[in-house]
Amino acid sequence: MTTDNAVLDFLLSRRSRPAKMLATPVPDRSQMTQLLAAAARVPDHGKLEPWRFIVLTAAANAKLAQSVAKRGADLGLQPDACEKAAACFADSPLIVAVVASPKPSEKIPQIEQTLSAGAVCLSLVNAALASGWGACWLTGWAATDKEILASLGLAPQEWIAGFIHIGTSAATPPERPRPDIDSLTEWRE
Repeated sequence: MTTDNAVLDFLLSRRSRPAKMLATPVPDRSQMTQLLAAAARVPDHGKLEPWRFIVLTAAANAKLAQSVAKRGADLGLQPDACEKAAACFADSPLIVAVVASPKPSEKIPQIEQTLSAGAVCLSLVNAALASGWGACWLTGWAATDKEILASLGLAPQEWIAGFIHIGTSAATPPERPRPDIDSLTEWRE
């Protein structure tokens, strides 16, 4: 058995960067295409590709922020909650919306397709981090709101598995406590 210590070291030390700590520059189209290709190499039983990508530039994020602020107000959310949700988009230089797009299948259950979309989100974050970019995976109420989803052109059965924020990390966040593997693991023999 061969071990790729560099990859294992990366996985054991990886750390998402908070969206508010990301700035320009961002990956260009060629770099993003490579990151998306890496993200798409996930388990996908039946080769259904139950996900797709919407790359949102700063200009698109500004428009989305306005939609989120208006929709939050229409829903009766507290003004500070609307402002916080909108700022998450307005302040981001680049976001990839990973769209969960389940396909009809007699063999592949929807939960498996959902897990594949989640795997794409994590793979995209890891690909960005491994390439030297800062990245994080966020959702929030806008990821499932029907009007916001429609404004992004999603079909009725689609939803956002994750808004992946990517940019240059302005700072390294402090380490956070990690799970106690022994308390989470049961061994059976």
